Amino acid sequence: MSLIVMKFGGSSVGTPERMKRVASRIVERKREGHQCVVVVSAMGDTTDELIDLSKQIADGNPPAREMDMLLTTGEQVSVALLSMAIHSLGEPAVSFTGWQAGMYTEAVHAKARITDIQPKRVLAALDAGQIVIVAGFQGMSEEGEITTLGRGGSDTTAVALAAAIKADVCEIFTDVDGVYSTDPRVVKCARKLGEISYDEMLELANLGAAVLHPRAVEYAKNYNVSLVVRSSFNHNEGTYVKEEAAMEQGIVVRGIAYDKNVARISILGVEEKPGQLAKVFTALANAQVDVDIIVQSGVLNGLADFSCTVSLADRETALQAIESIRPSVGFREVTSEINLVKVSIVGAGMVSTPGVAAKMFEVISDLGISILLVSTSEIKTSCVIENSRLNEVISALHSAYGLDTEETAFVGGPSERR
Repeated sequence: MSLIVMKFGGSSVGTPERMKRVASRIVERKREGHQCVVVVSAMGDTTDELIDLSKQIADGNPPAREMDMLLTTGEQVSVALLSMAIHSLGEPAVSFTGWQAGMYTEAVHAKARITDIQPKRVLAALDAGQIVIVAGFQGMSEEGEITTLGRGGSDTTAVALAAAIKADVCEIFTDVDGVYSTDPRVVKCARKLGEISYDEMLELANLGAAVLHPRAVEYAKNYNVSLVVRSSFNHNEGTYVKEEAAMEQGIVVRGIAYDKNVARISILGVEEKPGQLAKVFTALANAQVDVDIIVQSGVLNGLADFSCTVSLADRETALQAIESIRPSVGFREVTSEINLVKVSIVGAGMVSTPGVAAKMFEVISDLGISILLVSTSEIKTSCVIENSRLNEVISALHSAYGLDTEETAFVGGPSERR
């Protein structure tokens, strides 16, 4: 007997028929002799529908506390229905909200982090022979306030819970049957990876790959959680995420990710003197704006230009924060660009293989596309380009690094990030 945490996303339980299929799969594992804890997201587009409702009621600016109160109802519907479906198949099950399962978080709404897990009720239910169904994406602060973990929060719930109860494995069920070398909706011949390292998966997740959330991968790495990504639509072997993964012969780049959630902010005509950048990025930090790539150009007549990337959602906030320090920094103007995408290649073998980044630049250049910004680390290289020819760039890079296969990637439903 082993203890398994199984996480199912919104598309996996998006209809009553899919909910019943998931219930059958869980019951199958239970009858094989395993103890099962199941983490579930809201059904299908429920979260988006709730957000739309809030905008209609609150004129687009609802209180953060009430939004958390509203959005957590989506998962509560899922866990109750899934528990009913399992009962109808003859197995005992019990559903818990995040706080009933002992998930404690920071006192922050919309993007809280887990601070502690006290899974007494979960463990007691398992000892009683029940299948435990836990609502993902949610928890409770020490002050008793309901909180949500942000997009991808159900992945984080599952991995954190697996660590807390010392599960033998945490299985993330989604609409694809593993981690692919790139988005299989863009490249049909994408390569499914049998295994991938925590570090490579974390880079891919941070760079836009939607199959796992970065915080979930961080938790898995920090607590050495055995993590598997597989499809809820078939029984194919999935992808194992582990500390060290075997490298395929001749394959240096393991994955290609992209992120359309990119805006470039450019500050022009900044007087070149100590402390200028510190003032700018302190202002952005105080405004809770995360900055990614930073590039400063050469100095001309004592003035410099520099650019950085932020998320699209933070663009207006970033512009306002920078304008607020114009008197102390003294720049000529600040501009922004959208309709951009960050394309990245990832692979643990890149650091010891010359010419990997050069090939990326060459492929993009041969397509007649300008590279606006570049960022590198030991296991990744990212380029910011215009968004209009993204699919063409991804396909060309995928072929150039020898990642194409003769098989067609499996995609069983719409993409999900919850």
